[in-house]
Amino acid sequence: MKESIYTSTDELNVAFAQRIVGLLNQGMTKNGRASLVLSGGRTPVGLFQQLSQQDIDWSKVDVTLADERWVEAGDDASNEKTIRAHLLKNKAAEATFYSLKTEHSDAKEGVAALTKQLESIQTPFDVLILGMGEDGHTASLFPCSEQIQQGLDLDSGKSYIAVQPTTAPHQRISLTLPALLNSQRVFLHLTGDSKKDVLDKALSQNDEAEMPIRAMLNRADVELIWAP
Repeated sequence: MKESIYTSTDELNVAFAQRIVGLLNQGMTKNGRASLVLSGGRTPVGLFQQLSQQDIDWSKVDVTLADERWVEAGDDASNEKTIRAHLLKNKAAEATFYSLKTEHSDAKEGVAALTKQLESIQTPFDVLILGMGEDGHTASLFPCSEQIQQGLDLDSGKSYIAVQPTTAPHQRISLTLPALLNSQRVFLHLTGDSKKDVLDKALSQNDEAEMPIRAMLNRADVELIWAP
């Protein structure tokens, strides 16, 4: 696995934003549009703010999420709320955002609509940025969930899966492993020593259901983006 290590999160955010812009520009040159798939949480907030100021043709960029909590977009738990607050502003306000939350009360009922929506997004994804939990989950492929095997099934024919974690709040919607793998470039964006320790554990063994990030590490050319 390739590693890009930075001395601080500020240095990481500036350099990583420039890397992403370069890849999006390549996608736009090749296909007319480019796609950026993001993860939520606190870690990427500074990166989103840097990206929002980058001078590219955001009107040709499709932005969506690798996963989402099944809450309204205004809820503090919503990844979409974070992206709207920190990325979809300044120059990046011109980007086309594809929400993963439908009007359905249950995430399972939203899968069909999201699968149809995916047809409008440039694929393979030009840039996929993943995070990772302390339990080794990525996107919302949780090792504790009953749906983990279905989410990791390369032959499922499914792009999205509804997930109910037992160790985290809220029902979720997530891209499946085959959908995540349909990406030109995959980055794992982590900060802090504790996450690096989790990654080292993931790299040391192979049980993908125990630590689902392994499923990506085993099959994709994942580049680690890390700062203390």
